[in-house]
Amino acid sequence: MKLLYSFCLLFIITINSEAQNHPATANYDLKKKRLLIQTCSTYLYNSNQGSIDADSSVVLTCKAYKLPVALAYDEGFNDGSYLIGNDLIEKGNVHAAKQLFVKSKGVDKIKLALQLGIFYLFKPFAIPDDINNANLYISEAIKISNELKIKKWQHQSLMLLGKFYFQINNYPESKKCFSQVVEECRKQKDKTILADALLNQATYQYDLDPEKEKILKEVESLYADLGFEEKRIEAKMKLCTIYFWHGKINDAKKILYQNIADMRKIGFRQQQYGETTISYIEGVQFNMKSAFYYALKSVETMENTKDYTFADIFYMRLGLIYLNMGHTDEASKMAEKSIKYGQNVFNSGSWYKSFVTAAASLSMKGKNKEAIEYMNTVTSKFTPPNNFDKMLVNFAYANCYARIKNYGIAENYFEKTAEAADALDSPQTYRDVCNSYSSIALFYANRADYKKTQFYIDKINTLSKKYNKSFGTEAFYMSLYKLDSVNGNFKSALINHKIYKKFSDSLVDYAKNRQIEELRIKYETVNKEQKIKLLNQETDLQENALKKSKLLNTLSIWSLVLLLITIALLYNRYRLKQKNNAELELKEKEINQKNINLRHLLDEKEWLLKEIHHRVKNNLQTVISLLNSQSAYLENDMALSAIKNSQHRIHSMSLIHQKLYNSENISTINMPNYIKELVEYLKESFSLGQRIRFELKIDPLELDVAQAVPIGLILNESITNAIKYAFPDDRTGMIYVTLEAISENKYLLTIADNGVGFDVNISAKKINSFGLSLIKGLSDDLEASFSMENKNGTIFKIEFSKEFPINEKRR
Repeated sequence: MKLLYSFCLLFIITINSEAQNHPATANYDLKKKRLLIQTCSTYLYNSNQGSIDADSSVVLTCKAYKLPVALAYDEGFNDGSYLIGNDLIEKGNVHAAKQLFVKSKGVDKIKLALQLGIFYLFKPFAIPDDINNANLYISEAIKISNELKIKKWQHQSLMLLGKFYFQINNYPESKKCFSQVVEECRKQKDKTILADALLNQATYQYDLDPEKEKILKEVESLYADLGFEEKRIEAKMKLCTIYFWHGKINDAKKILYQNIADMRKIGFRQQQYGETTISYIEGVQFNMKSAFYYALKSVETMENTKDYTFADIFYMRLGLIYLNMGHTDEASKMAEKSIKYGQNVFNSGSWYKSFVTAAASLSMKGKNKEAIEYMNTVTSKFTPPNNFDKMLVNFAYANCYARIKNYGIAENYFEKTAEAADALDSPQTYRDVCNSYSSIALFYANRADYKKTQFYIDKINTLSKKYNKSFGTEAFYMSLYKLDSVNGNFKSALINHKIYKKFSDSLVDYAKNRQIEELRIKYETVNKEQKIKLLNQETDLQENALKKSKLLNTLSIWSLVLLLITIALLYNRYRLKQKNNAELELKEKEINQKNINLRHLLDEKEWLLKEIHHRVKNNLQTVISLLNSQSAYLENDMALSAIKNSQHRIHSMSLIHQKLYNSENISTINMPNYIKELVEYLKESFSLGQRIRFELKIDPLELDVAQAVPIGLILNESITNAIKYAFPDDRTGMIYVTLEAISENKYLLTIADNGVGFDVNISAKKINSFGLSLIKGLSDDLEASFSMENKNGTIFKIEFSKEFPINEKRR
C-alpha cells in the first residue's frame, strides 16, 4: 500500500510539473535549494506518518519545486559547476551516461560512477536490478579512488557504500563505513570535511541509535564555527525529528522556534513548514492558542510568499484546529481549500485528511446524514490510499452513525477503524492510533460493554509502554472513569473524572477564548482588507477605463464617418469585382469544356493506338502462323532455318506490340519484363532445357517503342547466333544479357557467351552474314556504336543514347 500511495503522489506531481524553474526558488543559491529539499522532504516524510518512505519524500519535493533529485545526495562532489554526465542523468538518458562512463578517466570517472550509483541507489521502489547497478558503480568508484589514492574521493566513495548498506538494511556494515571515514577525517583536522562526514553518519543511523543525538550536536557546533548556516539549520532539523519521535516535545519545539528565526536571517522563505509543525506540537500539548496562532502564521507565510506548492498541508492544519475549537464553518472552508489544492495543484497526501475534516464539521453541526452522503460520494471516487486514511474515514463514519443512534452500523465502522489502526505500528502513528482506540473504548463504555472497553484501554497502555510515551485525552479518561466506577474503584474513578473535566473544560474555554477569537477575527480581517484593496484597485481601473472610454467615443464618431466612406468605396469595388468574376467564371467554364473535349479526344487516341498495336500483334502472329505452315512443305534445311529465324524476329516485334496493348502506358516498354519473356520464348523454341542457361541483369528501364523494336531484334539475332554456333556438339554453357545505364542518357546492351567464340580468319560472310548485317543495320538505326569481341566466347556490345524522353503514364 505504501508503494501504491507513493506512486499516486509521484504521478500527480509529475503531471503538474512544468519545464521552467519554480518561482519559490527564485534567487536561491545551491545551498538554499538543498535546504529547501531537506526542509520540505523531512516534513512530508513525518506528516505522512509512514505512508511514504524518505526517498519518495525527496522525489516528491524535487518534482514539486522542479529541482534535480540528485541535489539531495550529491553535495560531496557537486558544487554547482559543470559536472560531466549530470545533464544526461537528469534528462533520463542513463544509457548515454553509462557509455560516457566507459570512456571517462581519472576523477571524472569517479564523479560519474558516484552519480550513477546515487541514481540507482535512491530510486523510489528500488528493484533488485537497481540495487545491483548501484553496487556496481559504487564498487567502481572505490576501486578507481583507491588507485588514484585521493582521500576526498576515497571518503566520498566509502560514504556512498555506507548509504548502500543502510538501504539494504545491513546496518553494522553501514556504521563501519561511516565510522572509518569520520576517524580518518578527524586525523586530517579539517572541520569542513569532518562536519560533512559526521552529518552523513548521523543521517544514516536509526533514530533509536543513542549515538545519533550526540553526533548531530557535534555537527551543529562545527557548522556554527564554520558559519555554514544552511547546514547548521539542516543538522538542527534532524535533531528536532529525533526529539519529536522520542517524546522530547519541548526540546523539538525549541529547535523549531530557533530554526524559523535563523531561516528569516538568511533569507530562506519557506518558514511555513516549521510553523505548521509547531502548530501540530502545540495541538498535541493542548496549547490551542499557540496551535491556532502558528496554523494561521503558516497560511499567512505561504500566501505572502505565494508558495502554494503544498498548500493542502497548511489549509488542512488550520482547518483541523478550527474543528477542534468548534468553529465548524471555518473548518469547512479551510478543508475545501485544502482539497482544492490537493486535487488540482500538488498533493502532499493531506487533502484526504481535509475531506474527513469537512465531513466531521457537518457531523458536529448535527448534519450527520449529509456527512455520510458526502463521504459516500468522495470514497466512491477516491478510495482511502493507505491504512492511516482508512482509519480516519471509518472513524468518521462510525461517529456519524453513533450520533444518529444507529449503533449496529457504528460498531461495524469502529471495528474497521480498529483493524486499520492495528496495521499502523510506528512512533509516527502512535498518537493517532491511541486517539482512535480511546474513542472506540468510550463507545463501548457508553454501551456498557466494559469488556471491550478494557480491551482497547489495554491496547493504548501496551503502545504507550512500547514507545515509552504517555497518552491522555478526554475520551481516554472518561473510559477509565466508567471502568473504575463499574469495578468499584471509586478513588481512581474520581481522579480520572477530574482529569476528564479538566480536558472537557479546557476545550470549552478554547472555543470561548477571547484571544483566539481575536486571532481568528484578525486573520479574517486581513483577508477582507486584501479583498477591499483588490476592489479599490478595480475601481481605479474602472475610472481610468471610463476616461479612456470618453476619448474613444469622440474618436469613434469620426472613425465611423471615415468607415462609412470607406465602406461605400469598398462596396463599389466589390460590385466591379463581382462583374469581373462573373466574366471570368464564364470564360473558365468555356475553358473547362474545351479541356473535357480534349480529354475525350486524347482517350480516343489512346484507345485507337492500343487497338492498332493489338491488330499489328495479331497480324504478326498471323505471319508467324503462315511461316510455320509454309515450313511444313519445305525440306531444304537452309530454307527451314531461314523461316525459323524469321519467325523469331517477327515474335520479338509481336511481343512489343502485345506489351503496349496490355499496358496502361502505350508509349514505352518495360525492358526487364520484355527481355525476360523474349529469352524464355527462345529457350522454349530451341528446347534447350538446362544445357544452355541464361543470366540476365537488366536495369529498370523504360524505352520508347522506336528503340525497343531494334533492341528486341538485336537480342533475338545475338541470342539465336549464340545458341546455334557458340556451343557445338551439345556443349553446355552460359549466355549473359546485360542492359544498364552507364550515364544519365547513355545505355549499354551486352550479349555474351562462354562458348567457342569465332575465328577471326573466317570471313564475315560465312558467319551468318545476314544476322550480323541485321545487327549492324539495327545499331545504325539506333545511332549506336557496335562492337564484337572474342574473349572466352563472343561478346556483342551496343552503346546507344536515350533518344526519346520517357512519357508519364497516361490515364
